[in-house]
Amino acid sequence: MPDLNLILKKIEPSPEEKTRVENLAKQLIQIINQKAQREGIPAEAILVGSVAKGTRLAGKADVDIFITFPLSCSEGYIKKKGLKLGHHAIKKLGNGYEERYASHPYVTGFINGYEVDFVPCYAITEGRELKSAVDRTVLHTRYITAHLKANQKGEVLLLKRFMQVVGCYGSEFKVGGFPGYLAELLILEYETFMGVLEQAAHEWRPGYQVDLEAYGTASQFNDPLVVVDPVDEKRNVAAALTLQKMAEFVVAASRYLDNPSPDYFFRKDKKIDTKTLKEEFLSRGTVNLVLTSPAPEIPEDALYPQIRKTEHSLMKILKRSGFRVWGSDSVSYQGRILIILELEVNLLPPFKKHYGPQIWNRVHSRSFQEKYHPHCWLEDDTWVALVKRGHTTAESLLKYVISPDGIHHLRTGRHLKDQLINGYQLKALPEFLEEEKPDQKVLAWLYHYLHKDELPGDIY
Repeated sequence: MPDLNLILKKIEPSPEEKTRVENLAKQLIQIINQKAQREGIPAEAILVGSVAKGTRLAGKADVDIFITFPLSCSEGYIKKKGLKLGHHAIKKLGNGYEERYASHPYVTGFINGYEVDFVPCYAITEGRELKSAVDRTVLHTRYITAHLKANQKGEVLLLKRFMQVVGCYGSEFKVGGFPGYLAELLILEYETFMGVLEQAAHEWRPGYQVDLEAYGTASQFNDPLVVVDPVDEKRNVAAALTLQKMAEFVVAASRYLDNPSPDYFFRKDKKIDTKTLKEEFLSRGTVNLVLTSPAPEIPEDALYPQIRKTEHSLMKILKRSGFRVWGSDSVSYQGRILIILELEVNLLPPFKKHYGPQIWNRVHSRSFQEKYHPHCWLEDDTWVALVKRGHTTAESLLKYVISPDGIHHLRTGRHLKDQLINGYQLKALPEFLEEEKPDQKVLAWLYHYLHKDELPGDIY
């Protein structure tokens, strides 16, 4: 059994790091509150998130400053004044910013090596006052601060790190995993990191419920895991968790309990060799195609649903056309979309069997015979016809569905259609590796496609 206290010392922020981040947050809050007071803006800045709760891992710190306004203020007012105050703080201390959009706009600044989000919101005191999704964050911070014991903060860090290394951490659509707030609530429910693993490994099933405040609303949700938000009984904190990531976490928990290892907490750098990777793909005897396209400039949480939608639509089209698809995956990296499609074969016969009606349906039987004569026959009581394929290779089919004439067959998401038609490339994987010379991040993505059983933390 690894020494969890020793692991904790390596993954928690140092006292110096904590002091730096806390001092920066205090300074920014003071700048905003003083500016608001001078200009008569009824706003107050507060620190929220993992920094405020003391549950952030060592390394990169995202500082979340929420600028709260009374419920009497209009939404337009808090957006305008909140962004103005955020810009003011960045100009005072920062060296760059960008405006972003979630449920509503916020501004991100880059200050002293930290990424700081300034988010306008309403100063609500309970869930029923909610006006936008971000308003809950203040309540989340207060709830965890009030209920999480000092010694449990380390348990949260162990759980977050474990989830991170096994590839299940993060509620963004790209991951579909556990958000940090969910990890904190699991520690409140099961008290320790090991308690969470024991429960997940032995008790969790799809539809498993946790209701810390005993609201009795868990049955209203139909998600793989249901954790009722203690500050909002109408919300499932685990709503973004996919069945895939829940299952991966349960398996990882079981394996750790069977064979505890520090590898579940520390990432290993793995140098991936292009030649070896190419040989691994070739040894499978399958056909691997890589589709690339420029990515539209939209937030990741808006982009990834569209990428996955496109990937899954391509798979369905291939399957409907007779190609056996072994698997697929997709990623967005450095302004590009990459989709890999693995097929059993690339070439199909020029004709296919097309099954029609049973002879007992005489009207449809007559129509079928008229349409396909003389290339139709009976198999038992069912009409069958020999039909010429429109496309005999996967490349030909894919090039057609990504053309202006065929794109209506493909479900792409509204931002991807033009990008695909005007800028896509389709290459066999060996050709992609030789011509593109992808960097280690892309090679890691391809490696993980082949080695799904390895911890993602080993390669990312």
